[in-house]
Amino acid sequence: MHNRRWRYKLAMDTTTDSKLGARHAPLTKLVLAALRERILSGELAPGERLVEGRLSEELGVSRMPVREALRALAAEGIVVIEPRRGATVTSFTPEQIREMVEVRATLEALNAKLAARRHDPAQIARLERILAEGTRLTSEDDLTRISALNLDFHEALGSVAANSVLQEMMRSLRERTALFFTVNNRERMRQNWEEHAAILRAVVAGDAELASLLAARHVYSAAELPAALEEASTPSGEAAH
Repeated sequence: MHNRRWRYKLAMDTTTDSKLGARHAPLTKLVLAALRERILSGELAPGERLVEGRLSEELGVSRMPVREALRALAAEGIVVIEPRRGATVTSFTPEQIREMVEVRATLEALNAKLAARRHDPAQIARLERILAEGTRLTSEDDLTRISALNLDFHEALGSVAANSVLQEMMRSLRERTALFFTVNNRERMRQNWEEHAAILRAVVAGDAELASLLAARHVYSAAELPAALEEASTPSGEAAH
């Protein structure tokens, strides 16, 4: 059961073989992308050991590309490699989670504010298409596709904001915070896309302050941090209304 969805996806992604070793792109990149997706989707849980031998067998590759991919993921902060223990999916303390959520909320708020100021019709149309598809899929069980669309929405919003430095900072932080965000609950998924819709309406309206406030609230809500969410709704943000 643990690997059923993963093995099915591999079969869909390849034409003649479900093993990554049968494909022609650089193996380390393929393994890196495959492991990152399994971690960020929650299939490999925080604290779970990542055994090179088992992973190489599952993916149909030697241990070397698996080892290199794990090192790259460690550099991204979503894997921890310790002497004699090996690699595990990163797990965070409550304090670390709070700190990262605070930073991400601040950056996403700035991202939405810039998007509202610089909104481009073509980019907005792309956001609307992603929003429509994500909203439609909330009634289905394709968590992998919904997670990918969620990332697409935030990346597309970043394209509207047009600040490459900000996007680079947020991309790394999004991957780390994805490890503890609630993404496998249908009610939360529906709320997630309702919040996306509200952010997009503010962006389209050119209301930078409201877009900023909604984006910060969205992060706190997704991380399920009520105290932080309450803080994000203090009078300092009420000027947006």
